[in-house]
Amino acid sequence: MSSTGKSRVTALASAAVLATLAATVPATGVARADSGGSAAPLRVATADGPVQGKAAGAVRTFQGIPYAAPPTGEHRWQEPQPVRPWATTLDARTPRSACAQPDSPPVSIPGGGSEDCLHLNVTTPAARTAGRLPVVVWIHGGSFTYGDGASYGAAKLAAARQGAVVVTVNYRLGAFGFLSAPGLRAPANLGLLDQQAALKWVKRNAAAFGGDPRNVTLMGQSGGGYSVCAQLVSPGARGLFHKAIVQSAGCVGPDGSFTRTQAEAKGRAVAEAAGCGDPRTVDSCLRRTSTDDLVRASGAAPGPDAASEHDGYRPVVDGEILPEAPARAIVAGRFARVPVLHGSTHDEMSGLAGLDEAMTGRPLTAEGYAAEVTERFGEKAPAVLTEYPASAHPSPGAALSAVLTDSEWSTSALDTQRALARHTSVHAYDFAEARSPYFRNVPQPRSFSLGTGHMIDLAYLFENDIYEPLDARQAALSDKVTDYWSRFAATGRPDGPGLPAWKPFTPRTPHVQWLASDRIGATDFAADHHYAFWKALSSSRG
Repeated sequence: MSSTGKSRVTALASAAVLATLAATVPATGVARADSGGSAAPLRVATADGPVQGKAAGAVRTFQGIPYAAPPTGEHRWQEPQPVRPWATTLDARTPRSACAQPDSPPVSIPGGGSEDCLHLNVTTPAARTAGRLPVVVWIHGGSFTYGDGASYGAAKLAAARQGAVVVTVNYRLGAFGFLSAPGLRAPANLGLLDQQAALKWVKRNAAAFGGDPRNVTLMGQSGGGYSVCAQLVSPGARGLFHKAIVQSAGCVGPDGSFTRTQAEAKGRAVAEAAGCGDPRTVDSCLRRTSTDDLVRASGAAPGPDAASEHDGYRPVVDGEILPEAPARAIVAGRFARVPVLHGSTHDEMSGLAGLDEAMTGRPLTAEGYAAEVTERFGEKAPAVLTEYPASAHPSPGAALSAVLTDSEWSTSALDTQRALARHTSVHAYDFAEARSPYFRNVPQPRSFSLGTGHMIDLAYLFENDIYEPLDARQAALSDKVTDYWSRFAATGRPDGPGLPAWKPFTPRTPHVQWLASDRIGATDFAADHHYAFWKALSSSRG
């Protein structure tokens, strides 16, 4: 594995830690407004049975609604099955269990979740609306190993100027959703199939909550963003969504998928760690293994490149559910050609670059910066150090953040936007607030500002107490961003009345929208993130 590849693995592992750290604190709705008009009902009849929700401020919420039967017992590692209908009103005022995951605070949902977890949550405006609202289906991140849907409070999006029905989804994680072990008789991408089952639920039930089943936007960040990339390519998802929002995930370049060989290398290691190493009996043995033991075995088994124990699960190119790698399919135009909103944060890797300083209080030195770059880029390090001299940045740590962000995230983001724009409508962004809220009680480096790093953009879109509160400038930016996102969900274009213009990204005019409290408008993304340098470096020998 290359040094840059290892860097990206480490980054994804760090992102998973931060993402699931945010999921450890219950979400709280903060948006409040005069709803006007009459209140929407808190008891809704779904296709499977009635549910009882609750109102809070400008929104009503329905939590823990099952969209598929529990994948437990003999249904472990089976495709999602229809839920058993109910006649008595289901109490949907509180969330249900997250999917099974390592119970290692602060990088997991407290309690570790369970296998009975195929639930979703619905947030809508509290007031009745004249017409059908756009529907946004949120796929959470967490390296396909951690997280849940209920941790993302959706009051901001649902109550934005446009209004939306927002559905946040649980899907099977880790060994339960993405295990591909030789001898295990199970689909390789059960987590993706769960997401598709949730989309089918939305198609059947959106209207009951005031949503338009013909106007569904699939939205995800990081691991959830890679899921959206996969669903753009998966035949089983065709027609289930009509727009896509991909945040901090490149569908081209490192596309978040594994080959069958890579996935089976991890699966073999998990089976052996669980005491099920004999391929002749691996299926029956793994099915007898307890939930906790499977989670422990997953953590004990290294990823396919042995670079990080967190690099263990990804969607698998299996020729069926995911017929080919998203990067290859999207470049060739073999994907659902729906409008796409795609972008990244300006400082994706700032948290990782500043982690050592934040934990020890010792800033990275110029010598340490050169050593880090040399370790990651080998023979190409002198060129990187010339392009990114420490003296051109506030500190060596800031220089490292820029190097890692541009090489491993920004380049892939622009490659993705260019590939998509050859076949469909694209709007691109760079979320670039110079000082964003960070995670509560998590130390930060002092030698440079973290800007807007990986996952920090979610503080502007969702409610979760893990983030520091937004100040007045950030709150104003949050209002604009949620308006942009909800407008895109409604129309396929993010701009509209009262919002700064946002031109589409096209092959001839690659417009990227700079999103910050002091300026919203066009930015030269390629120049800002040294795109030409990284493309030339990747094509050179050495």
